[in-house]
Formats: sequence, C-alpha cells, structure tokens
Amino acid sequence: MITALLFGGFFALLIAGVPIGAALALAGAVVIGVAGLGIMSLPTTVYTGMAKYPLLAIPMFVLTGLIFERSGVAERLVKFALAVIGKRQGALPAVAIIVAMFMGGISGSGPATSAAVGAVMTAAMLREGYPRAFTASVIGAAAATDILIPPSIAFIIYSVMVPQASVPALFAAGMIPGILAGLALVIPAVWMSRRNGFGEVAREGETRPSIWKAFKEAIWGLMAPVVILGGMRAGLFTPTEAAVVAAVYGLFVGFFIYRTLTLRMVYDVLVESAEISAIILMVVALAGVFAWATGTLGVIDPIARGIVDLGIGQYGVLALLIAALVVIGMFLDGVSTFLILLPILVPIANHFNWDLVWFGVILTMKLAIGQFSPPMAVNLMVTCKIAGTTMEATVRWVGWLILAMFLALAAVVVFPGLALWLPRSLGY
Repeated sequence: MITALLFGGFFALLIAGVPIGAALALAGAVVIGVAGLGIMSLPTTVYTGMAKYPLLAIPMFVLTGLIFERSGVAERLVKFALAVIGKRQGALPAVAIIVAMFMGGISGSGPATSAAVGAVMTAAMLREGYPRAFTASVIGAAAATDILIPPSIAFIIYSVMVPQASVPALFAAGMIPGILAGLALVIPAVWMSRRNGFGEVAREGETRPSIWKAFKEAIWGLMAPVVILGGMRAGLFTPTEAAVVAAVYGLFVGFFIYRTLTLRMVYDVLVESAEISAIILMVVALAGVFAWATGTLGVIDPIARGIVDLGIGQYGVLALLIAALVVIGMFLDGVSTFLILLPILVPIANHFNWDLVWFGVILTMKLAIGQFSPPMAVNLMVTCKIAGTTMEATVRWVGWLILAMFLALAAVVVFPGLALWLPRSLGY
C-alpha cells in the first residue's frame, strides 16, 4: 500500500501539472510521514542529494554552451562545413547534423544545441526550399546526439548515481556511439532530401567558399572539444575542472578572438545559465527525497526482481527496457529519467553482469531517441518553435531518423566494444 501511495502519488501530481522535482519531493515526503520514517530527515536528504562534487560541472558546462552559442561559434562551424561539403542536394541537413555533433562536444545539452544550431540553420534551409517540418525534424534529431558526445550532463548524473562508472570512462565510452548516431542520422536526412528534391545544386559559375578561410574562422570552435577532452586525458584537470576551463576558453574566444561578446551579453548569459542550472540541480536535490523513501521502504528490490523473473532472458529484458525508456524519454528529460529509474535499473544490470559503463551508454542512447520522438520531444519543441511549424507535421519525416538512431543503438547493443574499446584503451 505504501508503494502504491508513493508511485501513485507521484504520477497523480505529474498529471495535475506539478513540476517533476516538486512531484518527486512531495510524494516522497508524504510517504515518509505516513510510514513514520522521520520527517525531520527531509532537509538533510535534500542537501545530500545535491552536495556531490561531480555536479559542480553541470552549471559550468551549461554556461560554456551558452557562451559559445552567443559567440557565433555555430555560425562559423556551419560556414566551414559548407565549404568542405559544397552546395548540393542534402548538404544542409548533413551540415546541421555535423555542426550539432561539434556543439555537443561543448555544451552537452540537447535543447541548448537545438536552439543554437536551429537559430543558424533554419533560415538557411528554408531559403533552399527545405520544408519547415523537415528542417525542425533534422535539427532536433541532430541535437539528440549531444547527450552522448562528451561532455554530457546525462553522463555526469549517471556517474553520480552509479559510482562504479566514472565520468572520464563514460565520456570516453560515449564518443564512438555518439559519432555513430550522428552518421546514422546523415543517411536518411540526405536520402529524404534527394528523394523529394529538397535544396539546390550549386549553380554554374557559383564559386565555392574558401575552405582555408572558413577553417581559420572556425578553428577556435573546433579546438574547444580538444581542449576539454584532451586536457582531461592528459591529466591536467578533472571533468569538473574541465568545465571551468571550457567556460574561460569560451569567454576568451568571444571577447578577444571573435569579439562578439559584450559585458551585457555576459550578464544575460550568466543569468540564463544560473536559471537552467538551478532547475537541473533542484530536480536532483528534490529527487533525493523520493530515492531515499524508495530505498528505505525497500520497494526497489521487488520491482527489479519482478522484471528479472519475467522469464524472457537478458536480451528480452533489455528490449523491454529499450521500449519503456524510449517512451518515457518522450515525456521526461534525461536527468529526471535517470533520477527516477536508475535505482531500479542498476540492480537489473548487476543481475545480468552487464558492464555499467556500457549500460549507461545504452540508457543514454535510448533517452536520446526520446528527445526527438513525438508527441512530447523536448528537442523538437525547440526546433518546431524556431521553424514555425507544429509537432504533428514532423511525424512524416522524423520516423526515418528514429529508425536510423535505433539501428545505431542496436549496433552498440550487439557490439559492446563500440562503447567499451575507447575507455579500456585509455585505461579507465
């Protein structure tokens, strides 16, 4: 009955429109009070849920992403990618996906990259004759790779909740699957463009932009992932310290190289990043109440054991989890999903002796698919608003992109080495 009250109360609050962090805390607090577990434990539980060193990286990576967005890095990356690929049918969707992958190596947030790349690419794609719904679908799907390509806020949260998987190991493990997912999206995006005659082919006499000139303008943006990941690999700084280095690097590029940042813009960026970070960390802190209640009441083990005892084997369980998490990812962001479900999922992974780093990559890929799967895809909400279209209009196009990402996910499931080779080679 207590378990029903806990989960039933949480879903009832969600349906009533209560923010997810408050719904988690209220459901947990009610159960703690009813069960007599000690209501005065709530303040300590909230504090300990947030007082974790790796979480310090989140506000700094959010700040870094916003700084690079305002600095014009995305625009310069687009020009460089167009110079390399050239102007042909399907070029702009491919450029959008590649640029989103690079931006993922800076910010680690899908909605943030959706906004940054969407602001640059939407107008260009519309001018070339790409439909609004197609444009929103491609950019929203491309931005979903950002929670796989390091630095990733989702990986940081996963590491906090699963100490056996370190942040450097997860960052390294997400690199190849993230690139694989991006390349998988390029294929249907280009195919749909050519099949439907979207985009223009370069006109006769039209000169191709100088690759060298575009490269010189984009080099500072291209170097950002190298500075962040290379510094961590060289042992110069930890992932948390890397977030600070990345923010300083972004300010340097914006003020002294591109000269696009002003003090007023920096103030606005600080305010916006503080608001976004506060939302994420408040959800983390309040979810600690829910997690403490579930752990103290002992409701996790029966649920995990019930899933294991379904008699469908480890691959059947994995398929079930994939289907469930993709659906959940349509409605909840990755951070909230991890906070709610990881206490149940990790015991299942341990039962089947799955590598927890590989398991983290698999879970994150599932959530990435949910970020651009209608009806409540967070990335598509952003890109549809920018493109001036509706979520319903994207269904025709986004289905092929979802299929491509599923194939990339299947490859990582069947061949775990795609995720585990790099961290093992680096000694993580």
